[in-house]
Amino acid sequence: MLTVHGDIRSGNCLKVKWMLDALGRDYRWIEVDIMSGGSRTPEFLLLNPFGQVPALVLEDGRTLAQSNAIILHLAEGTPWIPVDAWERAKMLEWLFWEQYSHEPYIAVARFQRVYAGKTADEVEPRLIERGNVALSRMETALAGSEWLAGGQGATLADLALVAYTRVAHEGGFDLGIYPNVEGWILRTETAFGIK
Repeated sequence: MLTVHGDIRSGNCLKVKWMLDALGRDYRWIEVDIMSGGSRTPEFLLLNPFGQVPALVLEDGRTLAQSNAIILHLAEGTPWIPVDAWERAKMLEWLFWEQYSHEPYIAVARFQRVYAGKTADEVEPRLIERGNVALSRMETALAGSEWLAGGQGATLADLALVAYTRVAHEGGFDLGIYPNVEGWILRTETAFGIK
């Protein structure tokens, strides 16, 4: 059976959970409390030297880290990874962008507000500024397509980006000014059976 080591509060961990649930795969979830250093213990670092969650342990004992690498592995051969090389590259483009230009701002602002207990005035203004740039980029992309990668259906790009976008308001972002993004969140939640 697959085993996921993750913190259920993390959007990166939820991506993996949602993918496994959408696929109907059996798995065991081992909760790792990152707030108390659970991903920095010697035992965890043997499992995942990156010291981050999620970490997936395959049936044969091999481990895989990094949420987008995990969902790519799990979704191999499904419609969520386009067969067409160009469409697949567009999906990957969004996956890479998510980790560099979206998550570092949206997720970090949320972390500071929800878990570090900072007020709106205490959150670094650059996080909000860059997070809104990311949301604006998504809004523009979704003006011409129902899905981020532009194909006929949801891809892993949508799953990866919905994780923190759907809770961006917890970090101080007003999703109401991004109607295309709001509609896309609902479509993506439906496509992957996210509750």
